Amino acid sequence: MQDLGKVLVITGLAIALAGAWLWSGRGFGWLGRLPGDISYQQGDYRFYFPVTTCVLVSVVLSLLAWFFRR
Repeated sequence: MQDLGKVLVITGLAIALAGAWLWSGRGFGWLGRLPGDISYQQGDYRFYFPVTTCVLVSVVLSLLAWFFRR
């Protein structure tokens, strides 16, 4: 069980560092502005849903999961 705890802590720190890096603006500038991302603005109302970005992230995470299962 101690090994699982170490893995969870390291994974959490890696996710936090990746989030801080992306939040700082030094991350992928094109991510979230791909063709197919939905953006609608009318007056003070703004709706944004990154469809293509979500699909891309899903594919990358699926490939990583498949790779590490082998």
